[in-house]
Amino acid sequence: MLRSETHWLWDSWIADDGDAYHLFYLQAPRSLGDAGRRHLNATVGHAVSTDLVSWEVLPEALGPTPGSWDDLSIWTGSTVLGDDGVWRTFYTATSTRGYGVRDQRVGLAESDDLVTWRKVGTSPLLVADPRWYQTLPEDVTASETWRDPQVFRDPDGDGWHMLVTARSLTHGPHDDGVLAHARSHDLRHWELGPPVCDAGFGFGQLEVAQVKQVEGRWVLVFTCHPQEMTAERRAATGDYCTWSVPGTSATGPWDVGLARPFTAEPDLFAAPLVQRRDGTWALVGFLNTEPKGALNFHITDPIPVGLDEHGTLRADNVIRSGRPGDPFV
Repeated sequence: MLRSETHWLWDSWIADDGDAYHLFYLQAPRSLGDAGRRHLNATVGHAVSTDLVSWEVLPEALGPTPGSWDDLSIWTGSTVLGDDGVWRTFYTATSTRGYGVRDQRVGLAESDDLVTWRKVGTSPLLVADPRWYQTLPEDVTASETWRDPQVFRDPDGDGWHMLVTARSLTHGPHDDGVLAHARSHDLRHWELGPPVCDAGFGFGQLEVAQVKQVEGRWVLVFTCHPQEMTAERRAATGDYCTWSVPGTSATGPWDVGLARPFTAEPDLFAAPLVQRRDGTWALVGFLNTEPKGALNFHITDPIPVGLDEHGTLRADNVIRSGRPGDPFV
């Protein structure tokens, strides 16, 4: 478990270099007092582990750049190793242009060692296209929901895919969550297209999406606050944060209507699905108990998982994932 005495920790993602797991996570100072202020003060922390349990904290990986398009806060992303041996992190950022958390864009940073990062370019890498995705009425270049880029290699060798948390043009609040889709052959130039799933299944946002092949089957994992679901969805399936969808390929199209909740830990949120050295899989995230009045801003111990008969996530052997009172790291 990773818990800080000085910072709140929440959304995270993992890069595996073959020897160690590199955990990148959002952090904000506890000295802010109000946890609700963390979103506009977020930077990306970095820690390494060989077992997903004991972590060594490294220097901060990414923060805002004064005077640039990403000068307010840095949010969730993903990290991949390119064919050229360069590590690339695709991240979400907000700016001081005046829209606060409603101005979300995707950027790129590169590294040779996963420790020292250099941002690429002086403008966002990818912004929402109003042909397919909701943008701000007062500024069609900005979007209230355009974040959590997840990049993965095409399984057939045809370049790379990116999924981005977005909202559709066709449905109302709490029912309009979709995943935007972009393609690239060099990880620097991206072509945006329509979403890989439909809206209308009771999810307002499909956050921190991940596509993995587990036990030979494709699965999409995403997060959604219960408060971001329709009343009908909550009544039918309950208040859970982590969801998974079975698929037949890495690119879908994904039928979000088949989503099932991860019931073993209802509050588990933004949890990377990571393969361990023995080939088994686990979720590592934080517990979204803030709406219940408890602040569990730390990274849990791994929760072993597999796929059930539906092709969705099940807990293999739930272990204690960290609650208030656990020691700081």
